[in-house]
Amino acid sequence: MEKTAYEKNNIRNYVKSVIAEKIEKLKNFIEFTLEASRDIKKTPKYDSMREEMQEEIYQMQRQLGALNDLKRNMAKVLNNSTERVQLGSLVITNKARFYISVSLGEFFFEGDRFYAISSESPMAKKMMGMKSGDEFTLNKIHQKIVEVL
Repeated sequence: MEKTAYEKNNIRNYVKSVIAEKIEKLKNFIEFTLEASRDIKKTPKYDSMREEMQEEIYQMQRQLGALNDLKRNMAKVLNNSTERVQLGSLVITNKARFYISVSLGEFFFEGDRFYAISSESPMAKKMMGMKSGDEFTLNKIHQKIVEVL
């Protein structure tokens, strides 16, 4: 993996914008589904269709709650530069790039692949407190920390 300069604040803002976009999309889906459920005409299948739509709305509302939790948790992620891995660190290893923040998973930023992971994830727990040059093994995969931002 070639060394590239990453601006952690840009990555932080990008993750926040991805969460905000997902929240907005989900709100629109919920509103659309609510509108559609109001427009259902009384037919023999009326009750079952309405029940299915209510279940769909319930599931989307749960997802929306989870996304709002991510947004709140992301607000706690500081942008300080540190030498040791902690919440808010951008960790570059010889295998991948990890942003210790919220559990958003894989994302691409400026053409590079990153993983936004929670500080509670096994990977983050393994790396916590480590610094550049430290090595670790998780799930039989050996990695070396190249840089901590």
